[in-house]
Amino acid sequence: MQMQVYATWIFYAVLNDLCADVAVALQQPLERISVEMVFRSLYFFHRALLHNSQLQLIPWLVEHQRSMGLVKAVRPRHRRNAARSLDIWAEALT
Repeated sequence: MQMQVYATWIFYAVLNDLCADVAVALQQPLERISVEMVFRSLYFFHRALLHNSQLQLIPWLVEHQRSMGLVKAVRPRHRRNAARSLDIWAEALT
């Protein structure tokens, strides 16, 4: 049982690190990167890697980010929350 917990922690640590690399490459905040979709895209990368062994993971994810849905959409609720937060903290930011 304990080994499964450690394996899960390591898996999520690597997946979160991969998401951070994707966020940097796409110049997006980490919150906008879908961890689930990055995980799901690994299958498609593996399939592409079988045809071309020279592929690199991050450039491939950046190239196919739209079809893989890696970047979360900005919803109206998120825009309202960001505007409200800016109203609250605008004075402190200047």
